[in-house]
Amino acid sequence: MRIAFSLLITLHAIIHIMGFAKAFGLASLEQLRVPISQPMGVLWLIAAVLLIATVAVFFFAPRWFWLVGALGLVASQTAIITSWGDARFGTLANIALLASVIYGAFAWGPFGLRAEYERLVRDGLAKAATNTRPQNITEADLAVLPSLVQRYLRFAGVVGTPRIQGFRARLTGRIRSLATASWMPFVAEQYNFYEPPRRYFWLEATRCGLPVDGLHAYGETDASMRIRLLSLVPVIDLCGSDMMRAETVTIFNDMCILAPGSLLNPSICWREIDTNSVEATYTNGPHTIRAMLVFDDSGALINFHSDDRPALAENGKTLLPQRWSTPIREYQTFGPYRLAARAEGRYAPTSGEYAYIEIEVREVSTEIVPGRGGKK
Repeated sequence: MRIAFSLLITLHAIIHIMGFAKAFGLASLEQLRVPISQPMGVLWLIAAVLLIATVAVFFFAPRWFWLVGALGLVASQTAIITSWGDARFGTLANIALLASVIYGAFAWGPFGLRAEYERLVRDGLAKAATNTRPQNITEADLAVLPSLVQRYLRFAGVVGTPRIQGFRARLTGRIRSLATASWMPFVAEQYNFYEPPRRYFWLEATRCGLPVDGLHAYGETDASMRIRLLSLVPVIDLCGSDMMRAETVTIFNDMCILAPGSLLNPSICWREIDTNSVEATYTNGPHTIRAMLVFDDSGALINFHSDDRPALAENGKTLLPQRWSTPIREYQTFGPYRLAARAEGRYAPTSGEYAYIEIEVREVSTEIVPGRGGKK
């Protein structure tokens, strides 16, 4: 589709060059019967240049596609109107361009979820930069934790690294809404900040060949999940206290899996269950959640489950109580840390447990403020 669109706009630009050639007598174009003045010929050339630039930025600078495309659209349609009898069918190409410009303004421009995600991240980075430089984690710091959690933090390599202010992660994988739904491939990026806890997760997926955008935003007082088809059509739009509590489980899960150094947080209360598992109670503001952490004999965290993160019903609006778990399949070195590299997200309805997301971790960096933290 991208190639077809590019060819259409390129052909459209070539036709505009013909208008310029007729105006300046550079070619005999009998099919263009309406006279074109030289000033209007310049407009036809400007439109051609802008249309060619639109194709270029579409591939190499998509953030600006909507703006360059809008300028090309205005110039092109103005030129067409002045030679309506000959050029009116060029309006069809401009309709396609208009639809693409609207999509681009929401997908890459200032009006969509991506732009909101970037604004939230910029604000989080600015606040993190004002925090004092964190101290390094020592063996003595681990003494307040259960022995299983101590062993996990040593396994992850957090001793000797700075206390976590936040992290950035890049992920790939596939996701689906229900056990019977088709899988959608995705790429994702997220930033988590602490002091206070915030989480911003951006996802780009593909459904039946069409792009799907997703933004999970966990702020200081509210959390939301918004999914849009073609960056425009709302599919899911949830927020409020129930979402905030559910996403409190998610941010704690991130602490356990992607930022284990943050488990020194005094907002976590621990209870040893048996030789391989502990229960954690995590409180953020008015929201308190519980989760079970399961470890293997090497000290690695191999599963996390909680009953406080409900599943989304098929109607996309209702939250259904279900056990949520994130079994870990593989570990990898990310800078100074040994962290999960592959994991799943699973729900357990009465019909049977199933995976709704499969994740491969591509990058984790705690150096969100230069000079403060471990690199990827």
